[in-house]
Amino acid sequence: MTQAPLTRLPDWKPRLTAWLANAALHPFAEGENDCALFFAGAVEAMTGIDPAATWRGRYPNTVAGLRLLRRGGFADHVALAAALLPEMPSAYARTGDGAVVATEDGPALGLVQGEMIYVLGPRGLSLVPRSRATRAFRVG
Repeated sequence: MTQAPLTRLPDWKPRLTAWLANAALHPFAEGENDCALFFAGAVEAMTGIDPAATWRGRYPNTVAGLRLLRRGGFADHVALAAALLPEMPSAYARTGDGAVVATEDGPALGLVQGEMIYVLGPRGLSLVPRSRATRAFRVG
């Protein structure tokens, strides 16, 4: 799979702000509102393209989601992001770019917001320091 040439929409900032406000109201739910779908929803808000359209609504839990991804040729959700988006040093990530953060539940895809990263996990939406990013992906 090649990297998608995503372009942020002219009004991406208010779209992302509105999307984040709505996302904060919904609890973590595997297969419905997990870290991968959280990040994909942010990408869709900024670009109009849902990178998780193929996977959305097709798995009830993490194990089933990983099985689907592996059938699609990806080791996990981070490998899918790497196939779709250009990778860059996390120091160069800007607001709206993706970041991978190691958590006690495994690697999570998050959303860069200044010097912090939004991460959705079983404990809800949280902010972690950008210094915890292990990888980063350019969105538009």
